[in-house]
Amino acid sequence: MHIIDTSELTKYYGKVRGIENLNLKIVKGEIFGFLGPNGAGKTTTIRILVDLIRPTRGSARIFGLDVQKHSVDIRKRIGNLPGDVSLYEHLTGNDFLNLMSSLHSNHSEKRKRALARRLDLDLSRRIKTYSKGMKQKVAIIQAMMNDPELLILDEPTSGLDPLVQREFYNLLKHEQSRGKTIFFSSHILPEVERVCDRVGLLRKGILVDVESIDNLKSKRVRKLELTLKEEVPQERLAIPGVEISRIDGKRVEILVHGHIGDLMPKLAALPLEDVILPEATLEDTFMKFYSGGKAE
Repeated sequence: MHIIDTSELTKYYGKVRGIENLNLKIVKGEIFGFLGPNGAGKTTTIRILVDLIRPTRGSARIFGLDVQKHSVDIRKRIGNLPGDVSLYEHLTGNDFLNLMSSLHSNHSEKRKRALARRLDLDLSRRIKTYSKGMKQKVAIIQAMMNDPELLILDEPTSGLDPLVQREFYNLLKHEQSRGKTIFFSSHILPEVERVCDRVGLLRKGILVDVESIDNLKSKRVRKLELTLKEEVPQERLAIPGVEISRIDGKRVEILVHGHIGDLMPKLAALPLEDVILPEATLEDTFMKFYSGGKAE
């Protein structure tokens, strides 16, 4: 039995496509990344899974149960972190979490406190005094504190500083080691590569592909910006696996496919003054491998 199983899941808002013919099968114990640019349909999918909105057609099942017919039973067993977090600002963090815990039979004060310590959150303060990152920590704790079998997380690292992000990733790995299943929505390619086992690529409401992380890494595209000490003939820039996208005198922009380790010695042979290596972006990856294909 799959933990999450969707069949031809489709949602239209009038004539506007949210998602179309989405077929996902997520197995127990995996961290599944749901990857796509903002507006791709990730939140629409999650809202259908937790029965906040209804699909135009198709079906979705969690734990083998229909998400519409068995919504209450399913919610008892999942933790949900929405992308648009809204909290009761007049309450303290502790009071808010206690209120949320009262809706579950398996709440644990010990687990709540342990999560707060791990995320370095002072629960005694009123939520209205919290920063965006602190509010996100409260939302993470409410999703995890009742020890759910399945975590559904929509852009969970939004607002978190890098150190807290790293601790959060470690926390997800720990939960996975305990047999939990995690559905992780993100538009940030490097974080999905860091924590997920498989990833579903979503573009314009269409599931483009489902890949293992190793396969995704082999397909990603990086855009390197080179500054040379002197202009060189274009033939010297003809490196296997590299596509020249722009040459402007001593400035060269290249696209690199897959891993970059083998490329560095070849670049070192050039009269380099500087190299800028931004993170691999979704846009570059999608445009290179999926534009004009079934994502359109």
